[in-house]
Parts: sequence; structure tokens; C-alpha cells
Amino acid sequence: VQLQASGGGLVQPGGSLRLSCAASGLALDTETIGWFREAPGREREGVSCISSRDGSTWYVDFVKGRFTISRENAKNTVYLQMNNLKPEDTAVYYCATIGFCSRRGYEGFGYWGQGTEVTVSS
Repeated sequence: VQLQASGGGLVQPGGSLRLSCAASGLALDTETIGWFREAPGREREGVSCISSRDGSTWYVDFVKGRFTISRENAKNTVYLQMNNLKPEDTAVYYCATIGFCSRRGYEGFGYWGQGTEVTVSS
């Protein structure tokens, strides 16, 4: 099983990026997926998740209204659309299979993918 996050890059404040989480050896439509990020000097933190059971989504407060998580089952991919990016969004972003996701949050970790670096700077 492999997960691979991609789509990161350098973007100016206010810009947008769409991150992709692709899988091999795993059908993502049957998995609950989370996006996480790790900024320099900080612990890894949850950003968003999407449930395989009912499609429920969760977002951490500081990305609400700016980030959107979605699935494209035909491509076995989960996306994180990031709009109105801020310098504090600079981090390495990871996707992972997780045990549970609801509107209140998430639990459990499974497989982790390699991260993709996002830098928001003018």
C-alpha cells in the first residue's frame, strides 16, 4: 500500500493550490482519509478529513472557509483544495488513512503517504 501526496509548491499569499492524495494497492473510496500538516518547529496537526461511511467532513478552525476536501473515486484520489492561502499555511502536507471522521473530528491512523511541501510567501 502506498499513498502519495502531491501538488505542493510556492504560492503567494491569497493564492490557491490543490493537493492530491493518490493511492496504489488501496481503494480510497472505502477509506476514511485525513490531511495533516507539519510546519517547521511544530508538531504534525490535523487539517481535514472525509469519511468513507457517509461523506462527512471535518476542518480545523483555521482553514474553515478556505480549504475543501473531496474525492474522485474514478481516479482513486482525494483532494484538498486550498484557497486564500496564508503564510502560516506553510508546511509539509500529508495524507493518511484514518479510522474515523465526523464533523467533530477524527480518530486513528493507518497508512501515511509521503508529504508535499507548500510554501506561501511573497
